[in-house]
Amino acid sequence: MHRAGLPAGHAVVQVRRGKQQIVTRLPALAALLLAPGLSMAADMDGSTLSVAWAIPFAGILLSIALMPLLMPIFWHHHFGKVAAAWGLLFLVPFALTFGPAAAGAGFTHALMAEYIPFIVLLTALFTVAGGIHIRGNLHGSPGLNTAILAIGAVLASMMGTTGASMLLLRPLIRANDNREHRTHVFVFFIFIVSNVGGSLTPLGDPPLFLGFLKGISFFWTLQHIWPETLFMVGSLLALFYAMDTWAYRKEGVMRVDPTPDTRRLGFDGAVNFWLLGAVIALVLMSGLWKSSVEFNVWGTPVGLPGLLRDIGLVVITLVSLRITPAGVHEDNQFSWGPMQEVAKLFAGIFLTIIPVIAMLRAGKEGPFGAVVSLVTNPDGSPNPAMYFWATGVLSSFLDNAPTYLVFFNTAGGDPAVLMTTLAPTLAAISAGAVFMGANTYIGNAPNLMVKAIAEDRGVKMPSFFGYMLWSGGILVPLFIIMTFIFFI
Repeated sequence: MHRAGLPAGHAVVQVRRGKQQIVTRLPALAALLLAPGLSMAADMDGSTLSVAWAIPFAGILLSIALMPLLMPIFWHHHFGKVAAAWGLLFLVPFALTFGPAAAGAGFTHALMAEYIPFIVLLTALFTVAGGIHIRGNLHGSPGLNTAILAIGAVLASMMGTTGASMLLLRPLIRANDNREHRTHVFVFFIFIVSNVGGSLTPLGDPPLFLGFLKGISFFWTLQHIWPETLFMVGSLLALFYAMDTWAYRKEGVMRVDPTPDTRRLGFDGAVNFWLLGAVIALVLMSGLWKSSVEFNVWGTPVGLPGLLRDIGLVVITLVSLRITPAGVHEDNQFSWGPMQEVAKLFAGIFLTIIPVIAMLRAGKEGPFGAVVSLVTNPDGSPNPAMYFWATGVLSSFLDNAPTYLVFFNTAGGDPAVLMTTLAPTLAAISAGAVFMGANTYIGNAPNLMVKAIAEDRGVKMPSFFGYMLWSGGILVPLFIIMTFIFFI
């Protein structure tokens, strides 16, 4: 993570370097996409795997949790190497045990089907939102902070949790830069804007987008999860307002605001709003357009709509970097540090999670059969409350997108049945995957981005376990109440 104190010119240099890096890497990406496919399937039988295969995944999670506390300087400079080491600790033994072909197929599947679409979309939203500067100075009163969080909750379902977070985070930091107590502002920002607010459309959060691709109608979540979302957002906003009011009054006379009141409120780099619309259009296109054209990359099918979506998102990223004035990036203190951190850490997570997801997919026959058994009633019917908690707890530590798919398939995997007869179960799976991504920094990608950017701007954020104390004390009680209201 990059810390505060970087000169504005450094950020511009980083932007220019980022342009060059993206351009130089495009041929390699294109070659991989167009390579002749092999017949090796990427799936593996999780029932034959030992729990020991989950050690690298547990290792990278513990590294993210502990090393910033125990070895901060080492972690700051080498977190990418640590993530790569855990990835190799899984991949090399797997290749030796099951053969290089199986290891290559698993690696390719994680790369092509999961990581590249994930990181390309995230990079596009990060870049486009980073090219929009909300000028003018706001003053971080409890009322204003609450209003920004409420607006972010609405925007999250329209432009994704990443887009909404990147658009509103920097103005919120400036608005509170003279506040003595402000950590709670950004913790609640992660709760509301980076997670809960993205629960109403497939654009909001990756798990819902995967459900959309599987056949769940676009407005199903809006129709069926809005009460749960309203409960969570309303409760969190009320708690935040009370907490921020108490902190605001406790501060008394605040220090001089370092952000001068020089300009009216407005937008610089507004052309990026059009690019944001293009991002949304590409995502919708990839879900609505059905094509029989498919490329096989080492056993992993890559459909034409998804391929065009990802290429289009790369083009949008490059266009945004090209047309956004350098002054906008300087005003936003835009740098690639947060994006690099997410890209490197999640590369390790997506790789080491391969056997964990396979073991979960094995259902009751796999090493995690006890977890799968918990979600089923004695008569064989699904238990929505247990689906909510099983999906949610695992989504707190695993990537919530594949976790959603695991329980989506565990509940039958038929979108027509899940949207009707088993609607309470699908609602529980969707809510658990989206809401409980807020329980840890690694539960959803924007969480780490917000933490990195806030720290880059001098905000003291909780440690990995410190953040879990916040989520455990605030979110978990709300989840328990919500269980009794909506899922039992």
